[in-house]
Amino acid sequence: MDRVIDSPQVTHDPVRSRFEYRAGGSVAELVYRMHGERMVLLHTGVPGAMEGHGVGGQLVRAAVGYAASQGLTVVPACPFARAWLDRHPDVAALVPIDAPA
Repeated sequence: MDRVIDSPQVTHDPVRSRFEYRAGGSVAELVYRMHGERMVLLHTGVPGAMEGHGVGGQLVRAAVGYAASQGLTVVPACPFARAWLDRHPDVAALVPIDAPA
């Protein structure tokens, strides 16, 4: 797994197409699929014990950082990821965003 520089708690598992945050035996994930040069963010899953601690945002930030480093366009199909990017335009500005209608 690749460690994501911007968030030391988040790792990238390209084989499983997901970013992971592990703590206390629990795993939060952001699942994506690649379509050419587009990284489609499909689902953010954060266990209840991790909710409210910014874990989902760290996952989205890590995905955007990775996409930026690879020259990818981000497609936030996941409602959480889309809302998070809307609230964090500084992060969204790092990559081209193609938000589904």
